[in-house]
Amino acid sequence: MEERKQNIEKYNTFRNQYPEFIYEGYEATEGEKGLELCYHFQIPGLARFSPSWKFPKGDLKRGALRKQLIFSLGMVELVSYWKLTCSPCVVVKAGYLSPEQIRWWKDLYFHGLGEFFYVNQINNVDPEEFMELVVDPSLEKDTRELPQETWKEDTVLVPIGGGKDSAVTLELLKEAGASCYGYVINPRGATIHTAEVAGIPNDRMILVKRTLDKTMLDLNQQGYLNGHTPFSAIVAFSSLIAAALYGLPYIALSNESSANESTVSGSTVNHQYSKSFHFEKAFHQYVEDYLPGSSCYFSLLRPLSEFQIARYFAEKKQYHEIFRSCNVGSKEDVWCGHCSKCLFVSLILSPFLRQDEVIHIFGRDMLEDESLYPLLEKLTGIQEEKPFECVGSRDEVNTAIVLTIRRLEKAKKPLPRLLERYRETDCYARYEGQSKQYLCYFDEENLVPEPWKRLVQERCCRDVEEA
Repeated sequence: MEERKQNIEKYNTFRNQYPEFIYEGYEATEGEKGLELCYHFQIPGLARFSPSWKFPKGDLKRGALRKQLIFSLGMVELVSYWKLTCSPCVVVKAGYLSPEQIRWWKDLYFHGLGEFFYVNQINNVDPEEFMELVVDPSLEKDTRELPQETWKEDTVLVPIGGGKDSAVTLELLKEAGASCYGYVINPRGATIHTAEVAGIPNDRMILVKRTLDKTMLDLNQQGYLNGHTPFSAIVAFSSLIAAALYGLPYIALSNESSANESTVSGSTVNHQYSKSFHFEKAFHQYVEDYLPGSSCYFSLLRPLSEFQIARYFAEKKQYHEIFRSCNVGSKEDVWCGHCSKCLFVSLILSPFLRQDEVIHIFGRDMLEDESLYPLLEKLTGIQEEKPFECVGSRDEVNTAIVLTIRRLEKAKKPLPRLLERYRETDCYARYEGQSKQYLCYFDEENLVPEPWKRLVQERCCRDVEEA
């Protein structure tokens, strides 16, 4: 209660003390090594910020990249700095925005910051009044289209995060005979190894460096507001720049239908908002309306559940030693083995791999660790609030656990401690008869182009016996 009161007081105090946040401009420098972007933001009376991006040189001639693409990346980058004080007025001096675009950006900020407001217990934030976006109407509107004649036909840019999902996208596109480029922001072991295993040559790897401004990190330490921002929206806008630099007509994300589920039951708060179909569809339309000539952005895995993705991934054992998606262990490129993300991945893979295979991946048997049971309760919906991580739906986690229990009991093997406790809950009884509902699942709300959509359905939506 005390922390909640402090955060609300901070929110109101900072908004009064720092009424403006300014997007002043940006610099774009093209050199021998590539394209360097530097954005300039300011909270008057507090600090200036200059985050930067470095993109490889690319294949296209100077002038092929529209200013509006660079400006737009700054629009999504700014929210990480704005949230320090949540200034009520954002003044945009760097580029043109129509009234419709202003509404679009406010919608992204509001929903993308849902977790930030919830975790900081800043309640009753009005979606209209939390921010006013002010733009100079005299700014030039950029209406040029990208030169599509330079595009490499049927070539796909795939953002690689190092987890199982991007590996599945790469493998499905490989089956389809598509030509792929890998896109990685701030490379680490798992992202590079995933690309190597997928067979992407070095000259088709677009390795980008994003640098946060140290002043923001210092202010976080001093007690200014901090929390989750919509990182996948940054991936979306920055991937448009990368695709434009290399003349790539398609960008294939790896976001599944499970990302649509709210993190807090009965609310719109979603840790994965910018991975949801709501964002994907809105972004697709924004690009079509305001960034014409840009690449086609879609998620190849949108029709699928995490359950189906895990089943397909379980067959791709070449990735099992190298994939990582644990945020706690990301800096060391390891699975920590103690967080909700590690537990989720182990649970969703358990119906399709032997116990010893799962243990080998994570380095420990999490299902025997009773201290993780509260996390299992959150993942299954026994507790209303899911972990604030990129995890599957409650239904899928329950389904995976029921199938794992069934397989172990059929083999007359003892249940691990977590599953033994789960078997006594109402969840087990509720899901026992629904264990195959996700095997043939296919979400029709997707933007996957044909014939890739047919391949995804044929390859991943099969009613087969569990492993």
